[in-house]
Amino acid sequence: MVEQATPRVATEQGASTDSGETLAWLLAGDPAIRWQVRRDLLDATRAEVEHERSLVARTGWGNELLARQDPTGTWGGGLYSPKWISTTYTLLLLRHCGLPPGQTAALRGVELIWDGARYFDGGLTSASSIDAPEACVTSMYIALACYFGYEDPRVQKAIDWLLANQLPDGGWNCRTVRFGDSHSSFHTSILALEALVEVDANTPRRPAVEAALSAGREFFLNHRLYRSHRDGSVANQSFTKLSFPPRWHYDVLRGLDHFRHVAAPWDERAADALDVVERRRRSDGRWPVQNRHAGTVWFEMEKTGGPSRWNTLRALRVRRWADQAHSAEGAAPSETATHA
Repeated sequence: MVEQATPRVATEQGASTDSGETLAWLLAGDPAIRWQVRRDLLDATRAEVEHERSLVARTGWGNELLARQDPTGTWGGGLYSPKWISTTYTLLLLRHCGLPPGQTAALRGVELIWDGARYFDGGLTSASSIDAPEACVTSMYIALACYFGYEDPRVQKAIDWLLANQLPDGGWNCRTVRFGDSHSSFHTSILALEALVEVDANTPRRPAVEAALSAGREFFLNHRLYRSHRDGSVANQSFTKLSFPPRWHYDVLRGLDHFRHVAAPWDERAADALDVVERRRRSDGRWPVQNRHAGTVWFEMEKTGGPSRWNTLRALRVRRWADQAHSAEGAAPSETATHA
């Protein structure tokens, strides 16, 4: 057995100075939480991280989700609906949990959603009633295929379609093909960015993908991650409320976590969103779930309004990234990024 790392606070440049009590609380959670805490907050060895991650399929939330797969390979009796227990959304949750790629049950589910989709010049939709491709669904399906290791010629065609349908402002909109919307959607754009990150990480590197990622991040920065580009007002109040699982929805923590995930350099246009996250911190040093997306779920991972290990993990690693990115720029951390 791999020796388990004890809770410790990293002291390297830009590292977290949050209390050992909070870290111990995180490490008392599900394996889906624990392996990411060890990787992102404790700088554990690769062996420690991979040992913890291997437990996702065998115990806890990941194991319970896998157990809900029916004999045909689907979840919830459907490919995209019912929300949030369909095959698509269960697979997305397993990806958040960190179920290791190549897992047989997950690959079977991914194959089914791709076989059940409708295709239009490479783009796809999951709906039999929609005769047009949708960037949101296409992005989710690309992300799942690339993450879990599903290989099919349709995946590359979908990637090419997504790249070709990036809007001039740098983002994407699920309504563009059907209704002609020309301004990007926060929701669709974060799904597209997350998909292209999986493409970049799991397929041969392509300049076109890197350029699309750069332009997509600029879209969010131009909006300070949650504001109108026209008058600076909050584009949608739900963007300032923390949720998990995010499903297809955007919020500032999801946006910041993308920048953290790709180790983006610090940009002062992200400071406002970082301050929103900081203000959401509870007096006990933890972050809550504030916005539950209505729909049927397999089980409740966390109680809305209560302390959230998911959001605490993500907020702490975002703050750590902000501190490290500031240091790399040779500037002192902003007030919003300093630790209490």
